Amino acid sequence: MRTGIPARVGQYTALLAYLVFLAFPFLWLLSIAFKPPRELGSLHPTWIPEDPTLANFRQAFDEQPLLHAALNSLLAALGAALIAVLVATPMAYVVARRRTRLAKAVTGWVVVSQAFPFVLLIIPLFLVLKHLKMINSVPGLVLVYVVWALPFVLWMLAGYVRAVPRELEEAAAVDGAGRVRTLVSVTAPLLAPGIVATGLFAFVTAWNEFFFALVLLKTPEKQTLPVVLTHFIGAEGVADLGPLAAAAVLATLPSLVVFALIQRRITGGMLTGAVKS
Repeated sequence: MRTGIPARVGQYTALLAYLVFLAFPFLWLLSIAFKPPRELGSLHPTWIPEDPTLANFRQAFDEQPLLHAALNSLLAALGAALIAVLVATPMAYVVARRRTRLAKAVTGWVVVSQAFPFVLLIIPLFLVLKHLKMINSVPGLVLVYVVWALPFVLWMLAGYVRAVPRELEEAAAVDGAGRVRTLVSVTAPLLAPGIVATGLFAFVTAWNEFFFALVLLKTPEKQTLPVVLTHFIGAEGVADLGPLAAAAVLATLPSLVVFALIQRRITGGMLTGAVKS
């Protein structure tokens, strides 16, 4: 018991330090967003603004089209999440239920594809979109986000499918239901929580994505919110710190809210299938 208490204290201390490490950037960003210019240039910065103001938020909206950029990000993220889930759900069912070489090959592709860096993919994706005449368009960006998110979405959904008892599908087959009917009427309703969590994860990934949007979107009215945030940095590399922090806070809040809602389900998706029924 004595040896267990120090170990537990050490674990909680390490966990607390890790949480502080994760929360520090956002808390500091939040502090900067409410500081007036006088405090931003202070040689002795404080955590809590002495004279909090909303001027940085007003200036951010006046200088850049944040609402329009947020709408572009919303359309791209929603489109990518919906398409990725619709495509991955039947694929995940086949991968989880069929023990064939093709299913194993798909699983291997899912694992290997996660190791590909963005730079390796951007050139072939750019050429494909150029051939399809979808460069500098939100639908083209949606297509790229679907390609990028599909492996992880497939992997998560396959874990949820494995958690569904086979006996339910066998009972449906006895009643005369085919594979498609079984998937739609029996398996899909039980997968609803997993589908929602996976779709929200794909949404957050697309919402926060920067590199593909920077390369593929050239027209200002087509750019997404992460790209528009770079406009607060001048040609000399000097950032308009207050408005930039305010805009970054607004761009970060949707991700934090969504992750707070789905973090338990994401963890469950990663662990389902590890225990046999």
